[in-house]
Amino acid sequence: MSDFTSNFWSVFIAAISVVSIAACLLLLWVTARKKVAFQADNTTGHVWDEDLREMNNPLPLWWVGLFILTVLFGVGYLVAYPGLGDYAGELGWSQQGAYEAEVAQANQALAPLYADFAATPPEKLAGNAQAMAVGERLFMNNCAQCHGSDARGSKGFPNLADTDWLHGGSTDTIKETVTHGRIGQMPPMAAAVGSPDDVKNVANYVLSLSGSPHDSVRAGLGKSKFAVCAACHGVGGKGNQALGAPNLSDDIWLHGWGEAAIIAMVNNGKTNQMPAQAGKLTEAQIHVLTAYVWGLSNKPVK
Repeated sequence: MSDFTSNFWSVFIAAISVVSIAACLLLLWVTARKKVAFQADNTTGHVWDEDLREMNNPLPLWWVGLFILTVLFGVGYLVAYPGLGDYAGELGWSQQGAYEAEVAQANQALAPLYADFAATPPEKLAGNAQAMAVGERLFMNNCAQCHGSDARGSKGFPNLADTDWLHGGSTDTIKETVTHGRIGQMPPMAAAVGSPDDVKNVANYVLSLSGSPHDSVRAGLGKSKFAVCAACHGVGGKGNQALGAPNLSDDIWLHGWGEAAIIAMVNNGKTNQMPAQAGKLTEAQIHVLTAYVWGLSNKPVK
């Protein structure tokens, strides 16, 4: 079993915590009992910098008391809260529990506001400035990491501000995507297409569909081989939103443009995943986020 999944580190941390507290108490006990020989002038005989002498005064009682209180506080803390390995503490407090409690409290406070939003269709809600301000914050916190703060995406992450949709751009589809996530998969197709030369011909045919620079001779040879791809992308390469198959004729390239990028896609395939947000966001929050995303490429309905 890996060291990171075994119980060793929990025991190790617990042992260090207990030994550290015990060592503090032992140090205090030893220093309290140790008798230091001193001179008639109440010094220990230690001299630094020629004239700096160490006095033999005992520790102030307030310092000793504060030291003991600190140790007792440490013991009490470890009993009440998690700190001894995998011991959960008598109070049952946890970082995850505290986070969930704060989220629940915030959701309860915002419930009336979200109730108003939820009662409005997304197409109309997109025209509500307050709702869109909330939607923007939801987007920044949950979506911008992949799609960018401007929602225009990047290589491998779809642009949400245009009208090119893999699975469809209706509010119902967007809500379904946000709620349940998506897994987009193109299997490696080189073996089905034929030889490496056939793959190159198909790549040029795909480029020709969008009027992109290509080798017309190779494109002509690749047209018949494209039949393998047409099962998902359609005869004219227009895509299939039911399958999430991209439109290859609109000159929008999610995973890179050019002959080399298309050949790599045919040879290696690609799997993309958008995680489901249902476990992170409430139904009302997803409703507002849907309106926000839809509004990026559509005009609100009045």
